[in-house]
Amino acid sequence: MIYAPHLLVALLFQVYMSTEQMPEEVKIFWRQCQEQHELPNDPNRFAVQTIKALLCCLHWEDAVVAIERKRGWDTLLHPDTHHYAVGLLAREMRSVLVPFYSLIATHLLRLLSREEPRWELPALAILVELLDYLEGRKCHESVLPILSRHLRSQCPESRRLALRGLLVLSVDPSMAESISSLAEHLVELLHDGDGDVVSMTLSVFLNMLQDKDIEAFSSTAPKLAEALQPLFDNDNTHVQLLSIRLFQEVMELLAEEGRKTLNTQVHQSLVPLFFHLHDENQRVAEASRETLLSAASFLKRRDLEQVLRREQPIKFCDCLMDKDVSQRDEHLHQALPYLQSPQQPLREVAVRFMGIAAWHMKDLQPVMNALEVMTEDNCPSYSTMRTAVLSAFRRAVSK
Repeated sequence: MIYAPHLLVALLFQVYMSTEQMPEEVKIFWRQCQEQHELPNDPNRFAVQTIKALLCCLHWEDAVVAIERKRGWDTLLHPDTHHYAVGLLAREMRSVLVPFYSLIATHLLRLLSREEPRWELPALAILVELLDYLEGRKCHESVLPILSRHLRSQCPESRRLALRGLLVLSVDPSMAESISSLAEHLVELLHDGDGDVVSMTLSVFLNMLQDKDIEAFSSTAPKLAEALQPLFDNDNTHVQLLSIRLFQEVMELLAEEGRKTLNTQVHQSLVPLFFHLHDENQRVAEASRETLLSAASFLKRRDLEQVLRREQPIKFCDCLMDKDVSQRDEHLHQALPYLQSPQQPLREVAVRFMGIAAWHMKDLQPVMNALEVMTEDNCPSYSTMRTAVLSAFRRAVSK
């Protein structure tokens, strides 16, 4: 029981090393051992058998069976999936490992703090599983440099594990200021093609911004706000929801100080948030409404606030195009992609938006030109959209 934590980590290390690196002299030695003692063909399989024996000796048979059911022992034998299995093993053994967490974490931190750490991906996988149970800012602060280094890694799995670790640390309010030092790199991860990476990054930011007194964050806020807007239209609803909520948090954080630095980004958010006010997903629609109200308040546009509170969304277009004369072209081009939205309500609102835009611009030609460009890009039928926009234009004129 005294040496169990170190034995377990050492044996997992042996499984990895005997799978990843096998010098010729070790192979020769192993063949001799195999003949004398009828051992498995591969030393990594023997190391796995030894781990099972250790766990059974400690009366942790339930963990052995649970890992077997999830094919964790087989996964442990492949270098590409070894870290998955190590994380699985740590999760399945959480309840029995509680008394040893501090010892194991200290040992892993030592391994991961070396200049050229060996076995770092599996070690990181175990450490991330233990973070929930490690208390105290001092402990968390010692983990942060390791997570920071792996966040910048070229290895996708290292980045994912580092984000999982940051997600745990970010729940601790005392860590907000320290994590904010990674804000610029976290913003870069919002452009990642992996939805889970983006989702975790957004969650880290949301947790971090619960501390309203983060001074270091204000310089990164404009870049973050800019990176969030494309995510409003993300195919992943969870990413959409988190990005919209985070945008609202950023605005509220800079509502007093730093307002000027964010004005451009908030102006650019009005059109996409307006469209998602009509989203088929009720949670996205509600989040868009709340964030749009915050944006109108941020810009001190009481006219926009009033029509939103009265639930007159189409009048919102009218107010927007009436007052933002210099930005009409930009609003128009922001609205165009929604004509080909997979959601019918968004397509219908886009057509009405085009009609209102054309009426305010006193000229249908800019709208028609924009539609023609879309048609060249293999968008839906130009003639159908043209007819719909003309109809919307006539309705706008008649009113």
